[in-house]
Amino acid sequence: MKKAGPRPLDGITVVSLEHAIAAPFCTRQLADNGARVIKVERPGVGDFARKYDERTRGMASHFVWTNRSKESLTLDLKHEDAGPILNELLAEADVLVQNLAPGAAARMGLSFEALHERFPKLIVCDISGYGEGGPYETKKAYDLLIQSESGFISVTGSPDAPAKAGCSIADIAAGSYAYSSILNALLLRHKTGLGSHLDVSMLESMVEWMSFPLYYAFEGQSPPPRAGAAHATIYPYGPFPVGDGSNVMLGLQNEREWQVFCEKVLNQPALAKDPRYDSTSKRVANRDGLRGLIVDAFAKMTIDEVIEALEKAQIANARVNEMKDVWAHPQLKARQRWTEVQTPVGALPALLPPATSSAFDARMDPIPAIGEHTLAILKSLGVSDEIITKLEAAKAI
Repeated sequence: MKKAGPRPLDGITVVSLEHAIAAPFCTRQLADNGARVIKVERPGVGDFARKYDERTRGMASHFVWTNRSKESLTLDLKHEDAGPILNELLAEADVLVQNLAPGAAARMGLSFEALHERFPKLIVCDISGYGEGGPYETKKAYDLLIQSESGFISVTGSPDAPAKAGCSIADIAAGSYAYSSILNALLLRHKTGLGSHLDVSMLESMVEWMSFPLYYAFEGQSPPPRAGAAHATIYPYGPFPVGDGSNVMLGLQNEREWQVFCEKVLNQPALAKDPRYDSTSKRVANRDGLRGLIVDAFAKMTIDEVIEALEKAQIANARVNEMKDVWAHPQLKARQRWTEVQTPVGALPALLPPATSSAFDARMDPIPAIGEHTLAILKSLGVSDEIITKLEAAKAI
């Protein structure tokens, strides 16, 4: 049933000088909750993430994911008439988000200090690889580089080789912290009447997420070993092959579960008391031998039989799904989590935001074509036809 209630960010206007993933992911979440997001793009080419690939009916997969419900304004920020237009936009805006190259926004007069004098209620969110100040301030940063710099790659992968995450995890981390920080800043402005500056670092966002391995390796102790898709410090907790050629993800976290697993799944109750495996640390130390016992037991079963046995024993488990399986996931279907958004290439499926509210429906409006809203935005700002013609002639919009 459609919910007619107002969205929490209705009436909030966000101007975003964004590209790639971290800032667009942040602002898409703001748009999901009702904010008007004006995405400023380079004339002709737009956000370079538009050309990452052509996997989604000719559109880039990253762009489709992070850019629904936005308005696209093409504007060459170096053109002499761009500054006054941007000032008009910011005069009406609540939030400015930018993840331009380090120092670029400040050189254009868009630092918080410069903007705060003119627009005291404006919240400015700067997203960068390494944050403001420090020896790495101007260092280039992309997702994979931050995965490496934060130590994430060192504890991910197999014993023989490190591996990166299969998605843009550093961008997602920074975009998520930027989003929640903007919500906090809006609440703070409600109390103080003033905007504030948010400095979001991809490195610090990822290092926060690395706190478990950091503390595990506290004061020079060895870090968690790379264990592929298995848990590094708990066993058996990871993928195991099944007789029909599929794999099951198994998760045991305590001694009670270990005993039930031996009795009801492996049908080897004596194994629970085996001195090689009667504690978490012993099972980790002797994982190779234990893995052989589990693989032998599962080899006689299909994936459905294994999962049925694990469910009856109340042992945590999961299928090792591929992308095609996730598209067809029965839980997502049963909860009606898929909807459609319009795009320049037609309607595409889109997952509803993970947090469902009883009060309002998330905004799921179209993904914009490059510059789709340029003329409408300029005219709403009162930009003259003469200036618009000049900008068009200079290919500045």
